[in-house]
Amino acid sequence: MKRLILIIIILVMVFVLAGCSSGDREVLNILNYDIYIDRDLLKEFENEHNVRIKYDTYSTPEEMYIKVKAGASSYDLIFSSEYMIERMIDEGMVNKLNFDNIPNYKYIDQDFKNHPYDPNNEYSVPYFWGTLGILYNKNTVDVSSNSWEILWDENHSQRIIMMDSQRDSFGAALKLLGYSMNTVDENELDEAKDLLLKQKPLVMAYITDGAPDIMVNEEANMALVWSGEAVAAMAENENLDFVIPKEGSNIWIDAMIIPSTTTNQPLAEKFINFLCSTEATLRNIDEVWYSTVHTEAIKEVDEELLNNPAFNIPQEDIDKMEMFRDPKEFIDLYTQRWTEIAVQ
Repeated sequence: MKRLILIIIILVMVFVLAGCSSGDREVLNILNYDIYIDRDLLKEFENEHNVRIKYDTYSTPEEMYIKVKAGASSYDLIFSSEYMIERMIDEGMVNKLNFDNIPNYKYIDQDFKNHPYDPNNEYSVPYFWGTLGILYNKNTVDVSSNSWEILWDENHSQRIIMMDSQRDSFGAALKLLGYSMNTVDENELDEAKDLLLKQKPLVMAYITDGAPDIMVNEEANMALVWSGEAVAAMAENENLDFVIPKEGSNIWIDAMIIPSTTTNQPLAEKFINFLCSTEATLRNIDEVWYSTVHTEAIKEVDEELLNNPAFNIPQEDIDKMEMFRDPKEFIDLYTQRWTEIAVQ
């Protein structure tokens, strides 16, 4: 009996000590797009630094902004798109970085620095970049026009997927009309809204995630997607291809920022530095398929991937692209019209 009691006491002490050890670990609260990191990297960082990562996800920058603005959680690190980062910086929601804690920042290509959302490179570290285009089935879709008008082809009624993202869907319509993706002209936005309403009966679904899977299964003929999604889908189905329309498109940079809600900025910076290593970058490329900002990792990318036009985007296409900017108070012009499209 004494031996049994002793065993029970030892087991209780083990569980208590284990609980104390877990509770004493630093916690890093991260908010990121879904399917946008090699999750094994999170575990490795936890084990290497004896920390615990609380990892949340979101679908669109607008959703992220609302979540952070509402104060639902005190995040230490956020991954997001440049135009939303610009807005958050302007509103005092982002801390300046201590780059002494991020020595791997030296690997970030100069082409992705000094952009208008963070002109002095004080608040953000670029993560991935890409564009917006059309993923299509080569056996069913004629893209010879090389135009956004493909998404309005009545021959593909109920076989077209659009994004449940106001800036991206409006961006395609605005470019087709010959306007800037950053317009704040109400008449131009009304024209784009009317064009999207005209398209709506042709659309199978408005979704943010999941379009590549539908395309791989050949349940749709074409989809408005981000370039990394196209790369992943094309790897699974040889009938798929990707086109960046002649009217031009969006070039985006997703970056890492530390919000003013952080309770542990040094730990967040340590994690940023970890992700900026060549090894971590290559593993993330293998996971998410987006174009890299890393000067050393790009040298080790597989040749097949480098030959994919959705990953290694041609310069002639880049020359016709524009980066989303924060429309500031005019964001309501987009939101109002996007809501009107949704309810009709």
